[in-house]
Amino acid sequence: MIKDKDLSSIQDVRDLVEKAKEAQHELKMKSQEEIDAIVKAMYEVAYMKSDQWAKMAVEETGFGVYEHKIIKNKFASKAVYEFIKDMKTVGIIKEDKHKKIIEIGTPVGVIAGLVPSTNPTSTAIYKALIAVKSGNAIIFSPHPKALNCISDVARVMEAKAVEAGAPKGIIGCMAIPTLEGTDALMKHKDVSLILATGGSAMVKAAYSSGTPALGVGPGNVPAFIERSADIALSVKRIMDSKTFDNGTICASEQAVVTENCIKDQVKTEFIKAGAYFLEGEEADLVGKTIQDACGRFNAKIAGKSAIEIAQMAGLYVPGDTRVLIAEQTHVGIQYPFSREKLAPILAFYAEDNWEKACEKCMELLAYYGLGHSLVIHSKDEEVIKAFALKKPVSRLLVNTSSAQGAIGATTNLAPSLTLGCGAVGGSSTSDNVSPLNLINIRSVAYGTKELEDIQQEYEDGSSRHASSHMELDVETITKMVLKELQNYK
Repeated sequence: MIKDKDLSSIQDVRDLVEKAKEAQHELKMKSQEEIDAIVKAMYEVAYMKSDQWAKMAVEETGFGVYEHKIIKNKFASKAVYEFIKDMKTVGIIKEDKHKKIIEIGTPVGVIAGLVPSTNPTSTAIYKALIAVKSGNAIIFSPHPKALNCISDVARVMEAKAVEAGAPKGIIGCMAIPTLEGTDALMKHKDVSLILATGGSAMVKAAYSSGTPALGVGPGNVPAFIERSADIALSVKRIMDSKTFDNGTICASEQAVVTENCIKDQVKTEFIKAGAYFLEGEEADLVGKTIQDACGRFNAKIAGKSAIEIAQMAGLYVPGDTRVLIAEQTHVGIQYPFSREKLAPILAFYAEDNWEKACEKCMELLAYYGLGHSLVIHSKDEEVIKAFALKKPVSRLLVNTSSAQGAIGATTNLAPSLTLGCGAVGGSSTSDNVSPLNLINIRSVAYGTKELEDIQQEYEDGSSRHASSHMELDVETITKMVLKELQNYK
């Protein structure tokens, strides 16, 4: 039964789409230079408001770390802008005079942008920038727990865009986010594309809506520390990643896999860096806090500190504990540590050699996280290449922090907060999504041949092919005759 709130949400969506459609029709008439000026103004205000929006996000959602959300907001504005500012997205974007082909970028239209509560303001900043850069309008469907901070991002960035020449309505945000309203947005006939970042259920709904979608799958990133690695530095990078914003980035490490020959060294370094290894009943209690008996993730631990999670599980841990770790041997629904955990919690596995470790990483990915990312810490290029060739992931990160590396902060990947997982992960792209994923390319191709030219090419080819067969047949027959003559003698 549709309630009054749902009806209001659906009507809100209809109004937003109508305004966005009109605004996008006007925006697509603008030149690349005009759009670039609008995007620059949006970036500048987002960068300036990074601190304020970080504070709003933490206060509203209760997730993450204020100082880290500032960094994420600045990354989503400055790093993304620096990457896209010179990108050609509208009009003629490429011309090959030799092949006589011209490529023209055309915006897809109105985009529905689903925004999660774990990374609310940074995701909204990033999506607004790449949508407008590609000549599109965007309407945000905010997670209800992050409505105010996401709405403020949309309001401020649209106001600045309008000041710079964009039409009103180019960036919108649902005022009454409900499942019915979001469903109406995704299925609206005038919405051309869904940019889905959020929980698995929401991403699946996006792909099932009948509207083209770019979505992400769950991240269950294994980090392999191989025997040749700088162990202290590898552990430092993993801790930097897993504690960043209390593990709310889906690309953060979820399990550490290492070799038995260096296991003790790895554990020692983790303990020195502030990790607490859970023993026996402690691990059982935290496991029950990670998920319920049916395997459903406990959202109450998302973005919380290691100490807060320990307290929720009824445990006392040292005051300087940064990450909770449990040694494991198995993978699956009955082993909570082997799943994605958007919190500073890690599973820890040790195997006899890198081949066995490779298999364990595959097992973790197959259970939860196909197509997303994997990290390897190693100085052995042969092992690194072996992992690169075998792993069903879209990003293999080498000697870096996963959370920051996958999004392009500590690597040269495209700066992005929507990470495709490819077909193997149920996604339509394996890219770090950028404005180029939000345009259609119209190819203008000039004729270079006539039908007679093609006919002549094929006839010449057929003649040469037939001739070579004739030569082969004559040669074969000659050999056969000579052989028979020898037998006759």
